[in-house]
Amino acid sequence: MKERLVSMFRIFLTLSLGAIMPLLMLAQAPFQITHQPYLQALDETSVSILWTTNKTAISWVELAPDDGSHFYQKERPKYFAVRHGFKVKDTLHHVRLEGLQPGTTYRYRVFSQEVKSHEWVTVEYGRVAATQVYRKEPLSFTTVDPAATTISFAMINDIHGNNELMKKLLGQIEFAENDLVFFNGDMASHFLGEGQVFGSFMDTATHVFASTHPMYYARGNHETRGPFAERFADYFPTKSGQLYYLLRRGPICFVVLDAGEDKPDADMEYSGIVAFDEYRTQQAEWLEAAMKRPEYTEAPFKVVICHMPPFGGWHGEVEVAEKFVPLLNEAGAHLMLSGHLHRHINRQPDPEGHRFPVLINANTSVVKATADSKHLHIEVIDQDGKVIENITINSSAKR
Repeated sequence: MKERLVSMFRIFLTLSLGAIMPLLMLAQAPFQITHQPYLQALDETSVSILWTTNKTAISWVELAPDDGSHFYQKERPKYFAVRHGFKVKDTLHHVRLEGLQPGTTYRYRVFSQEVKSHEWVTVEYGRVAATQVYRKEPLSFTTVDPAATTISFAMINDIHGNNELMKKLLGQIEFAENDLVFFNGDMASHFLGEGQVFGSFMDTATHVFASTHPMYYARGNHETRGPFAERFADYFPTKSGQLYYLLRRGPICFVVLDAGEDKPDADMEYSGIVAFDEYRTQQAEWLEAAMKRPEYTEAPFKVVICHMPPFGGWHGEVEVAEKFVPLLNEAGAHLMLSGHLHRHINRQPDPEGHRFPVLINANTSVVKATADSKHLHIEVIDQDGKVIENITINSSAKR
């Protein structure tokens, strides 16, 4: 009996230490930036910059013009993460910069200062962590030029946490010549926590391009799964606050849609926690009005970014076909770019369904495109650089 009690105590002690040790290690670890800054929702006059720290902190961005001066030639203006008049105390830091000049390059540095305690009116601050500008060039971004007459963009999808594949696909993009990147869903297999978001794809994206080049995200069905899925928009914010929106860049108006889940809401996989049928209905109501706005009607090309295609027979795909496609047909969409099926498909217009081509990108290839006012040219390239398909769409083509 005594040996059994000792054995049970040892098991209890082991389990307790297993739960407590990570917390103790976190408490003892030096304050630091854990995931480097990345850009979201960049437009003509604003941008969001996000990063994380291992402990609660207030945060700010220092901004400098791209004028050849040393970043610390003089004191630079500070822009804090604020909400309702308070500097935000958190481990996820989101600074929205407003009032910028269009078509202008800015250099930036991010700062976080640990908040050790906040009691009544007394705040105890700790160390400051920041990105480097001493031995390396400051990070930078360029706001959108509304007068641009051309655009180049790229798209990947269905990575499911395969960082090595993602690096190969991103390696096919010449970022100096590329205006923006779309993640078209299922970049992770599920959202269980912050560490998975960064470990599955965002650390790689940030290292390769996302600290300096804009990225836009069309949510896939796998990003809706897991207890952390509800926080997706905190890490990938949009200017409108919605996960569906119009994005006018040069001659293209992108219609970014959120197709939601692929199974019925009542499916056991979702445990009664989702309402995507109603969400897609609300989205369709927004879509009908949005496509009457000048940024859409006056664009030479209208390109839809939607993770699930309007065919395949699953519930979500049927919803896309029934709720979105008739509106897109009526508004003269030129092309839909999708993923989801993990294979390359170029489905031509269907007089009885989608009256525009639907290009489904495989999870092992990247879509690269350029456009001017007359032509939209698309290349589909695999991870080894082999061109799978070339497509050219004319703005004057009948739809």
